Amino acid sequence: MKNVKLYTHSGSENHGCEAIVRATAQLLPYNLDLYSLSPEEDKKYLINEKINIIRDKVVELQKPTLKYYLSAVEIKSRHTTILSTRFRRPALFSDVQKDDLFLSIGGDNYCYAGTEVLGDINYLLHKKGAKTVLWGCSIDPDVLKKNVVEDLNRYNLITVRESLTYEALQQKGIKNLILCSDPAFTLRIEETTLPEGCVPEKMVGINVSPLVEQCGEDTLVIDNYIKLVKYILTETDFSVILIPHVVWDYSDDRKSLNKLMEKFKDSGRVYMIPDCNCMQLKGYISKCRFFVGARTHATIAAYSTEVPTLVVGYSIKARGIAKDIFGTDENYVISAQNFGTENDLKNAFVWCLDREKEIKNHLKRIMPAYCNKAYLAADALEKLI
Repeated sequence: MKNVKLYTHSGSENHGCEAIVRATAQLLPYNLDLYSLSPEEDKKYLINEKINIIRDKVVELQKPTLKYYLSAVEIKSRHTTILSTRFRRPALFSDVQKDDLFLSIGGDNYCYAGTEVLGDINYLLHKKGAKTVLWGCSIDPDVLKKNVVEDLNRYNLITVRESLTYEALQQKGIKNLILCSDPAFTLRIEETTLPEGCVPEKMVGINVSPLVEQCGEDTLVIDNYIKLVKYILTETDFSVILIPHVVWDYSDDRKSLNKLMEKFKDSGRVYMIPDCNCMQLKGYISKCRFFVGARTHATIAAYSTEVPTLVVGYSIKARGIAKDIFGTDENYVISAQNFGTENDLKNAFVWCLDREKEIKNHLKRIMPAYCNKAYLAADALEKLI
């Protein structure tokens, strides 16, 4: 094995992406290269101190270049985008050596549009003699059409982070699977200083995103969060800390959280956490009594530090992880798409609050072994190497 290279990384202003990179580097005893679409973001959070970063720029093909016309002919005549993908990702394919190992680390990339490009990259890397791994994935069963199944069977190894995806892939006859935990369950904590007035174990951490806001009708999602914060302030003595986990301009959690901050700024008990790296965010989350979150890796930070957690979910990954931890996702994941009233989130939180000791004890009992399941992926990778 010559090199281990990580790809499909969009940048560390999504601190879930950052957490996967950092945790993977902790798990694997190799020198890693990271092909990043946003290396400036990675350097901002000092990822470059842990891993070698290579810019993975997407090049737009322009008329009247030869590459443009060759790609267009292939698309029209053969109905494939392989040549287009090869031309548009020159950095990724410029230095592929036989038996290099490429890890596709975008855990839920197969849940969204663009699976054709993922398949092209997988095909082209294999054609150059590399091995590929789909790392810590969740996959919506609805995308498992014939071409995607063929693509997934090309990977030398697929590490699956929850059982709903694992079962769906097994049913399609996909091979080289291993069920494990998301690598970020092993992410280390970097200690942080709480805002003045906050007391550990007397705080509810809250995360909401523009993505989950769009799942409900009109303002129903943010109205649910407002009702939740109001309940916490009037019916408990807890403080509320608002925790952004993605700060990309086009999907910035602070835009959603600021709506809550503005609403409750005079309460003296609601605080906004500043943007920081994923280990520091995990440090803040670990000090919470409860956590209510929409971003998957924010909730992973909570689960893995044994904080009772209510997930505002919108995909298979949220349901699958909760099912594997609790035996069911019912009451532990609430779907924003299915909010019917502005009290749904508050009521779900009260259910968890009433069972605080039970949930906390369960997490304490199972979480060490559950987190260690991430090492199954590292062991499988070692065997592949």
